[in-house]
Amino acid sequence: MTDTRQQIQAHIGANAGVHFNELVRESDFAPGQVQYHVRRLRENGRLVREEFYGRTHYYPPTYDEWERAALALFRRETAREIVVYLIEHEPAGPGAITDALDIARSTLEYHVDRLVEHGLVEKRYDEGNRVILELAEPEATGRLLTTVTPTVPDRLVDRFTRLVDELLAGTRESQ
Repeated sequence: MTDTRQQIQAHIGANAGVHFNELVRESDFAPGQVQYHVRRLRENGRLVREEFYGRTHYYPPTYDEWERAALALFRRETAREIVVYLIEHEPAGPGAITDALDIARSTLEYHVDRLVEHGLVEKRYDEGNRVILELAEPEATGRLLTTVTPTVPDRLVDRFTRLVDELLAGTRESQ
């Protein structure tokens, strides 16, 4: 295996769930080089590729489908903050989460829908028919959460999305 390929494989091993653009930004290689070596690593079974919400993520083959989805979602700052909040305060209602994280309800729902879809969060109704959110697999979630730190570009995208949601929510309230 070439030195370039080993470096790319090692980076993915240390940053499971890294998406392609991040991989290129954090390496000293051109996008074409990264594409070539990623393709070869996949052909040799040393790398798994998954698409989540418009982004291609890469993983060592040791991660199962649930773990791969979790790691991809944790690379989104807001989804990660929601999960951290649930670790510290579960069970929790949507209002408590939006207040604590200072996010719009639509932003919370967007991320919770994806967390529920991939089996990270469970959504149920209490006796008063209020929504309650809990982690589906708290121990496994906590373990995986410690392995991911969203990058600056990921955080900027999430913060821009929050800003737009807040602006849209303010527009609806003034009508």
